[in-house]
Amino acid sequence: MIRAVIVINDQGKPRLVKFYDYQTVERQQELIRSIYGVLCSRPENVSNFIKADSIFGPDAKLVYKTYATLYFVFIFDSSENELAMLDLMQVFVETLDKCFSNVCELDIVFNFNKVHTILDEIILGGQVLETSSTEVVKAVEEISKLERASNAITLVPKSISGWQRR
Repeated sequence: MIRAVIVINDQGKPRLVKFYDYQTVERQQELIRSIYGVLCSRPENVSNFIKADSIFGPDAKLVYKTYATLYFVFIFDSSENELAMLDLMQVFVETLDKCFSNVCELDIVFNFNKVHTILDEIILGGQVLETSSTEVVKAVEEISKLERASNAITLVPKSISGWQRR
């Protein structure tokens, strides 16, 4: 099971945090600080896989990848394959890139609802739902169309609604 997906910038500020098992806010902040401390102290020539027992407890693993100024981090247990998680991370980043055309940190900050929707199309409840970037983009576009349509429906002109002033 995937336990968390976290995106942190190179100064330690979390840009996306999604825990799939309950953690208090204080515990989440503590975990993010611990993860950032580990990541920023690692040399560039080492593996992107870390046993995270000391941070998340027994049977926890962490895989990360750096894209520009962001660390993308997936935390998971032994039921998941490390290479599959790295590939899933790549799908997530590719999908973000397709949806925002060359995604950057500000896209994640100012479009957090869309980013969470993308992540929810890939992972839900700690389980992988979709591994095709193309399918995720289609689903997100369909959700956006439905949202626009529902917003258009609620904007009924006063003259039609029957509540005219006299």
